[in-house]
Amino acid sequence: MSDVGHPEAAILRAVASSDAAACEALSRAVGWPHRAADCAMAIGLGHGVVAELSGEVVAVGMWWPYGDSHATVGMIIVSPDHQGAGLGRRVMQALLAQAEGRSLMLNATVAGQPLYERLGFTAHGEVCQYHGEVLEVAAPVLANGTLLRAALPADMPVISRLDRAASGLERGALLASLLERGECVLIERDGRPVGFSILRRFGRGLVVGPVIADNDGDARALVAYWLHGRTGQFIRVDIRADASFADWLIQRGLEPAGSVIAMVRGRLPVAPGPARLYGLANQALG
Repeated sequence: MSDVGHPEAAILRAVASSDAAACEALSRAVGWPHRAADCAMAIGLGHGVVAELSGEVVAVGMWWPYGDSHATVGMIIVSPDHQGAGLGRRVMQALLAQAEGRSLMLNATVAGQPLYERLGFTAHGEVCQYHGEVLEVAAPVLANGTLLRAALPADMPVISRLDRAASGLERGALLASLLERGECVLIERDGRPVGFSILRRFGRGLVVGPVIADNDGDARALVAYWLHGRTGQFIRVDIRADASFADWLIQRGLEPAGSVIAMVRGRLPVAPGPARLYGLANQALG
């Protein structure tokens, strides 16, 4: 029996690793691509709540701490059968209470933006998704003194430093989890690492992200490295709307697949640079 008229009847509890399959089902119900493995990774990295009605998980929301001052919020999903009943607000209020004292960032759908604005979030940018079956892509051509190489476990401090310079956040746990599940390439100039990107399984295929570089050419090379030799494979990249290589992605088979509104409640982190965050790990994790 639907409880649309009585959202207060739903029981909120902490999200647990055993909820991965239920989160996958919610994701698919709203047209999102998350596999159970993707949900399990997200649950393991963060905190959050699920809403249950008669023992069925009908809503979920999560947040991920980056240092002591900031966090991202995401995976806010309410079952289509129970939307419009206030469950989204209840889930968000629970997350805000859990993450109290932190500045929070999220990427909002157009449908979700009004709720987040009422809860104190303001828009500050846009994130665009590109995905598709990759066309034939040549290996990147690099300038003299620049090379791409596979990252090694010993490179973790360098990867963390570059990510911190680009994001302004302490994301060591996220990076370790991504590296455990995927592959990483570093770009070096005159023997000094200046950027990296990570490829892993996600959703319908593969995702490239994060992509960290200090110029557009390096960012394209860090994506082209993964596209080369993967003709016909489904790959996704989420980039900031101000990134300058959207047309380059389209020419290689990755078509526009919608956008979300980047929002913040509190202060945005200060990224010292010169490295920049060109591509996100995904829209929830940032």
